[in-house]
Amino acid sequence: MTPHDFQLWMSLYAATGVCCAIATILAATRVGVQLVRERVWLTTIGWRAWVLLGPKIWWRWQKTYLLSTPVTLGIVAAFAFSLPWEG
Repeated sequence: MTPHDFQLWMSLYAATGVCCAIATILAATRVGVQLVRERVWLTTIGWRAWVLLGPKIWWRWQKTYLLSTPVTLGIVAAFAFSLPWEG
């Protein structure tokens, strides 16, 4: 692998990391807003409900985060095609 190819791959990985970080922040924000709108703290009664709230929030975040996959793949693919790869 040439230094040029290495630099292109590192740019691609960096772009992927930035897109995933943005998707993570947006998914967490969306879930947080949903929880505030639902006022989840008012309907959570008992210690068992509070213990089970963690996995419910995690599952909700996972579903929201995974919805960003097609957009992330599209952005990263468009960026990869714009790089000057030598064949």
